[in-house]
Amino acid sequence: MNPNVDIVYKYFPNLTEKQKQQFAQLAEVYPFWNDQINVVSRKDIDGLYLRHVLHSLGIAKFMTEFAPGTRILDVGTGGGFPGIPLAILFPEVQFHLVDSIGKKIKVVREVAQALGLENVEADHIRAEQLDYKYDFVVSRAVTRLGEFASWVRNKFEKQDQNGVPNGIIYLKGGDLREEIKESRLKAELHPLSSYFNEDFFDTKYVVYVPM
Repeated sequence: MNPNVDIVYKYFPNLTEKQKQQFAQLAEVYPFWNDQINVVSRKDIDGLYLRHVLHSLGIAKFMTEFAPGTRILDVGTGGGFPGIPLAILFPEVQFHLVDSIGKKIKVVREVAQALGLENVEADHIRAEQLDYKYDFVVSRAVTRLGEFASWVRNKFEKQDQNGVPNGIIYLKGGDLREEIKESRLKAELHPLSSYFNEDFFDTKYVVYVPM
C-alpha cells in the first residue's frame, strides 16, 4: 500500500476493498506511464494523491451520489483527471474522457485498463466535435469558464435524473468573481476548503453551473 493513498481513505472511509485497491494502484501506474509519456509534471507525481486524486474527488464531495447510468463527460482530461478517480468512486456511472492530445488519451486508456475500469471510455477528440449528450460535464480549469461553457453548451441531456440539475461541474482556483461575472453564467462556488483540511485547497473551488 502506498502511504499517500491514506489521504483518500481519510475523506472517503466507506470504500469497498476493490476501490481501495484501485486507488492504491494509481501510485504504480501513473509513475510508470509518466516516465514514458509526461502527462503529470514530475514534481506533482510525488503529490499525486493530494494534487490530482483528492482534488478530482472534490466533485464527489459536492455531488455525493449519481443515479446509476448517469453519463459524465470529462473535457481536457489530460492524464485522466478528474475522470479516473471519479470512475473508481462511482462504478455505476459512465465516464467519457476526451482530450485534444492523443498521447494523453493513450495514458488514460492504459490506466483504465490496468485498473479494470469498465465504465471509462477515452477518445482523442475535441469537445466541440462530440455528438453525444451527457448529464454532467466535468473538467479541471482547462480555460476560462465562459469559453468552456461555449464548448459544451449543446452537450446536455434535457431530462434531469439526479438531485442536482444537469450542468457543468468545474474545478478551478483563485479569485473567480471577475471570471464568473464575465461569463454571465449562474455559477455556484463551493470552496474545497469546506471539504478538505489541507492548505492546498484553501483557494480552490468546485464551480457548478446548471445548463
